[in-house]
Amino acid sequence: MTETLPDAPGEPDSGEASGVPSARRSLLAAGVAVAAVMGVSGGILGVVVFTADSAAPPGLPPGPGEPGGAVETMAGPDAGASAAAGTLADARPLPSQNPAADPGINPEWLDRVSSATGIPHRALQAYATAQLRLVEEQPDCQVSWPTLAAIGEVESKHGTHTGGEIAADGVTTVRVIGIPLNGSGGTAAIRDTDGGVLDGDTEWDRAVGPMQFIPTTWEIWGTSADGGEPDPHDIDDAALSAARYLCADGRVLTTSQGWWEAILSYNRSQRYGEEVLGIADDYVNAVD
Repeated sequence: MTETLPDAPGEPDSGEASGVPSARRSLLAAGVAVAAVMGVSGGILGVVVFTADSAAPPGLPPGPGEPGGAVETMAGPDAGASAAAGTLADARPLPSQNPAADPGINPEWLDRVSSATGIPHRALQAYATAQLRLVEEQPDCQVSWPTLAAIGEVESKHGTHTGGEIAADGVTTVRVIGIPLNGSGGTAAIRDTDGGVLDGDTEWDRAVGPMQFIPTTWEIWGTSADGGEPDPHDIDDAALSAARYLCADGRVLTTSQGWWEAILSYNRSQRYGEEVLGIADDYVNAVD
């Protein structure tokens, strides 16, 4: 969630860490054109204007119940993919601290998808678990693992950008800390807000963890996946928090407007959105 201006340097380079083809397909589906981006308040993008209606065009990442987006559980490929009954009392719920139930993801699915896409097994587990959790919490949002994984690839190469990896407990072996947000190089200027607790910098804030949250955003959205203290360096906590953040304001990520608003709220750069969309598309095609 790097606070940079469009096309600013300093974002982790996605490189070729994944095993999917490097050639990028057409990244903006027909009818989806970002005409303007206006206003940022509290880390959420204010207005995104499109030239087309919000029907999902070909090329958007599939929803949790669609081919390429479903997570196979031990109860079968459709378990956890159907929308939970009922409606939410609040269209934008704040994160809760309720422990996550074990979703029982099929290990054969994890092995197969990890091998096909190049996503590290432990990272894929976190993205898939976050998807299943959001299906229960906010079924209308339709956030799925390809979008979460593509963000994780762009932001930190799935927690490996600084040379480490994600350990069995979900915590990166080498912390992923972004550049200081001091206003240089196209970054926003954000004075230290956490006393350096998360990012080790007592002068300026920095984006932290495999999903690159800035401390002020983590303070609001940081959620523990298992009921402990939320840790942005833990891929389980970071993926769940990112999924909830993307689903804010009642967004539906299987519509062009909802998906683009969600991605541009993460990083207000059209180039960034195009890269995330292309990587998500590669992941889906790799498992077809």
